[in-house]
Amino acid sequence: MAFTAKDVKELREMTGCGMMDCKKALTETDGDMDKAVEFLREKGLATAAKKAGRIAAEGIVKSYIDGNVGVLVEVNSETDFVAKNEEFQEFVLDVAKTVAKENPADVDALKACTCGDTTIGDMLTAKIAKIGENMNIRRFARVETNGVVADYIHAAGKIGVLVEAEAADTPEVKECLRNVAMQIAALNPKYLSSDDVPEEYKEHEKEILMAQAKNDPKNASKPDNIIEKMITGRLAKELKEVCLLEQEYVKAENKETVAKYIEQVSKAVGSDVKLKSFARFETGEGLEKREDDFAAEVASMMNK
Repeated sequence: MAFTAKDVKELREMTGCGMMDCKKALTETDGDMDKAVEFLREKGLATAAKKAGRIAAEGIVKSYIDGNVGVLVEVNSETDFVAKNEEFQEFVLDVAKTVAKENPADVDALKACTCGDTTIGDMLTAKIAKIGENMNIRRFARVETNGVVADYIHAAGKIGVLVEAEAADTPEVKECLRNVAMQIAALNPKYLSSDDVPEEYKEHEKEILMAQAKNDPKNASKPDNIIEKMITGRLAKELKEVCLLEQEYVKAENKETVAKYIEQVSKAVGSDVKLKSFARFETGEGLEKREDDFAAEVASMMNK
């Protein structure tokens, strides 16, 4: 019995298996849909579909640098135990290398990319079936630069940072960028500098600060122009906290800024070091965390 691309798509939707696995199943069963489902079940691949609804908020962030291309990826799993699994970590590295090589537009495009003799999407499905947990390629960042790119991974993949700079590729510059990446990991800036902060953000924060000031009984007798000056000062202080170059450099003995530190490195190497961009991923940030009910789990095991 012949089969079409539509049949492959239908089987994939029914089982949650990868496109290549579905095509192979239909080939082996002469296009018989029911037998193809059984084939996938026998191979242990169809079980991946059952795991798709589970919460995957653990996992790791991994970086990969190949010359002037830098990549940061986050792949999630259900438990921290699986995140430490060597096979899982090798898969995440394969994902990062594929992003570096293929430059996909988004996660869906990444899953369609070839890695070895299969696709990233099919590899993911196979890992879910083999390891026994839901997994998810959440996001990635890719930088291709004429300058220098550096990375930093904190706490075995809990936080990952990628930094790009227009600079000479020297050991001193790379050390500088690594230090800046550690700064980003620790203080989590939102923007490179105050020039990059959108006006909408500033106005929104200003409205909040104004409401706070007017609701403070200590400011009841103060005229609006005085409150306005207070707000301007508070906003400037807040921007220093969320803008990387204006942050206080954590490794400095005095209170110099990150911008000042980079300026000192530029003078030491004899050429400008200009930060261009950065990316910071924290594993599971913004995701609902899995909460295991151990009492219910034990009771369930006893009842079996």
